[in-house]
Amino acid sequence: MTDVAVDKTDPAGSLSSTEKEPDDLIEEKNQDNPPAAAAEEGEGAAGGVYRYIKDDLFTSEIFKVEIQNLPKYIGFNDLKKFLNKHGINPHKIKLFSKQMFAFVTFKNQEERDKAMKAVHGMQWKSKVLSVRLAKPKADPILKKRKLEEEVEGGQPGTKRAAGSQEVEENEEEPLNIQIANAVTPLWNVPYEEQLKRKEKEVEGVLQKLTREIGNNNKAMLPWLFVQKEKFNKMCCPLEAIRPSPVLTEYRNKCEFVIGVGADGEDKTVGFRLGKYKGGSCAVVSPSETTHVSSEAKRVVQGFQQFIRANPYAVYSPETYEGHWRQLTVRTSRIKQTMAIVFFNPQKLQEEEIEELKRNLHQYFTEGEGKESGITSLYFVRMGQRTSAGTEDLPCEHVTGEEWIHEELLGLKFRISPHSFFQTNTPAAEVLYSAVGEWAQLDQDSTVLDVCCGTGTIGISLAKRVKKVIGIELCQEAVEDAKANAEANGLTNVEFHCGKAEDVFPTVLNAVVSPNVTAIVDPPRAGLHSKVILAIRRAEHLKRLVYVACNAKAAMNNFIDLCRAPSNRVRGSPFRPVRAMAVDLFPQTMHCETILLFERVDYTKSSNTIPSMIATKKHAILQTTNTHLARLTGQVVHSRRLLGKHIL
Repeated sequence: MTDVAVDKTDPAGSLSSTEKEPDDLIEEKNQDNPPAAAAEEGEGAAGGVYRYIKDDLFTSEIFKVEIQNLPKYIGFNDLKKFLNKHGINPHKIKLFSKQMFAFVTFKNQEERDKAMKAVHGMQWKSKVLSVRLAKPKADPILKKRKLEEEVEGGQPGTKRAAGSQEVEENEEEPLNIQIANAVTPLWNVPYEEQLKRKEKEVEGVLQKLTREIGNNNKAMLPWLFVQKEKFNKMCCPLEAIRPSPVLTEYRNKCEFVIGVGADGEDKTVGFRLGKYKGGSCAVVSPSETTHVSSEAKRVVQGFQQFIRANPYAVYSPETYEGHWRQLTVRTSRIKQTMAIVFFNPQKLQEEEIEELKRNLHQYFTEGEGKESGITSLYFVRMGQRTSAGTEDLPCEHVTGEEWIHEELLGLKFRISPHSFFQTNTPAAEVLYSAVGEWAQLDQDSTVLDVCCGTGTIGISLAKRVKKVIGIELCQEAVEDAKANAEANGLTNVEFHCGKAEDVFPTVLNAVVSPNVTAIVDPPRAGLHSKVILAIRRAEHLKRLVYVACNAKAAMNNFIDLCRAPSNRVRGSPFRPVRAMAVDLFPQTMHCETILLFERVDYTKSSNTIPSMIATKKHAILQTTNTHLARLTGQVVHSRRLLGKHIL
């Protein structure tokens, strides 16, 4: 689960993935732009392609370094762990493994300088590292525009011209096809084929995990040998992917950006055709998209009508001017709809903002917007970031109820603006049913629901177990979870608010139960390493169900659960015994993956490991004997032929 307003798996495109904050300018290998100081002397930070490096806006680009001479074959997580081990906390990392260097940004100059001093000259795997200041990334939109101007002016621009031709070819397609390709790239692929592709993707993840377990825990090699023979080079059986019960209009939450339409219409509410870092700001209406509900489309249409009749301009990610930024719409199966309006106040007076909120209230309760069916309306002031903080922005209630409600597996749930709730409710029922089945629970069980959001998983299992303990970072979600437990008449459920890495070890150590099962449903990046280490140390925790929205990103978690014990990783390892994909996002390549991990019991497996080794030796011996028999037969046959020839 996640603790912010943005969905952890959001193929529809949201502010976090398509809107451009200054710090969202990702580093590229080809950095042909000067450093910040040089930019001010040249094109100028306020007017050139480095305009975002100005005023008091936060961007880690001005605190960026380049680490050179990195060891071969290291990954993102290796570098992050290495830096953390030496007390260095990077803000962002961009690794170029083949070139053996990386760009690393920091939240402030103090942390950057500390890193440079600590890492420069340090030895890592026989490589002596060097660190130097790195150049900031040019604003993608302004850089694209500059190149286009150079081409038009007759200056060298062959590379750009080729790119322009590709863009022009794409632009020949109708807008409804372009936006479908952007937000639902598998819209024209038969659903059975979509499922096969997703299952194949998960199969590749499991095959990689098998190799990684072998590299990090030699004691499991005999077991892995048997598993690979049984399950197509995978460490555990991969069960058939479970499809989504609904294929269209399945999203109960969508985040729409506000900008200039691809058709030239100003103040268009919809999805971007591309990302800002790709040089695109054009917005297309969701009216013909297949995954957005009709209720959400109706809200978009009504809201777009309101802002087009309003004097305030759309926010520009290029100039940082303007106001309207984003519209988030949440819907439920019981026909409740929440709308959250994101607005940059700029230098408006408080009375002007209050007047705007009154106008929104009037429009959606008494005016033309009443037909939108909004039952809960919120207003969020979203200015430019001036620090690296990622806290949820306060939501100001405008009208209607404070929450929307949803029914899932026969239970009732209330949902706040910032709370996480799976975006495909019917498919979430399939997912949670599988989780409950795999957890092997009874009336003596204690369930630890980590990253629990509004408590959906734990509450759905509560009547089958002795106790459920949920942990969640988002305060709103915790309040929702407590209310949901009460609304469903549950008294054996408790919820704790805080970072999982801070709360989980304490909660886990306090649990006294013969049957403890952890269920984790973390954000895209996976669990903090402290949580994994706490799980490993808690020997009484025998079973773990891991729900991964991005199995590739969670790979490091999987490896740490299975790696051999060491000074850092204490406690017996786990091993994966079942895996399955569940499709929550039809028409996209995204899916959820469930993995069941069980603790390796060396007292019980002491006899099985030698037997696995014996099995392996027997297989090798059989193969050798077969080859010898064939060779002997060939020799006898050759002798007979030779005898005939002599006679």
